[in-house]
Amino acid sequence: MSRAVTIDRAGPAYRGHAAYSRGFLLAYDALVYGVNSPLAWRCPLGRLVALYDECASARHIDVGVATGILLDRCTFPSARPSLTLMDLNPNSLAQAGRRLRRYAPRACQASVLDPWPLPPGSAGSVAMCNLIHCLPGSIPDKAVAFRHARTALAPGGVLFGSTILGHGPRHTWLARRELAAANLRGFMSNTRDGLEDLDRALGREFCQHEITIAGSVALFRARR
Repeated sequence: MSRAVTIDRAGPAYRGHAAYSRGFLLAYDALVYGVNSPLAWRCPLGRLVALYDECASARHIDVGVATGILLDRCTFPSARPSLTLMDLNPNSLAQAGRRLRRYAPRACQASVLDPWPLPPGSAGSVAMCNLIHCLPGSIPDKAVAFRHARTALAPGGVLFGSTILGHGPRHTWLARRELAAANLRGFMSNTRDGLEDLDRALGREFCQHEITIAGSVALFRARR
């Protein structure tokens, strides 16, 4: 599934994904998962892959795919999962699609904040890893993404993911420096993102949810 969209460069969601150029994506895995995740955020790649191993289903939608490294490393419950990649950035969709071509994934270019152009109730799992902290506004503004995910999930389906919180966890000096720089550049918008707001937003949309803190990162899962 592919969908051509007109990207609003003045829109609030643009700055969070505009940095994902082809060149940046070539360095993404080494920079994000080789340096920032283990050192600044204290949530290494293996922790996120384990979350995928536990939660990803045979009918999976991945939102904010970056390079597709998490999907590439995880183990699905089926050898041939039905995989949909959703991202506003065409570079990410292209690179992740190539990396995951063994699964013949469908690509959907769309904003997570707008109604999703996907069949309601069609997914067993939806992942949003390292996405929420890039969206504009505060957690209550971003919570519409959880509502759209709930609509896409079949009964019993699970939403899971990770986000770097602006306040709440204990940040190291390196994490504070990285947060300030990323928010100044517009790569992130999470200075007001806190654990209580995240907990409240998930609780409004899902009957069950849990959040675990790993360093500066909130790992969450919620079941429809």
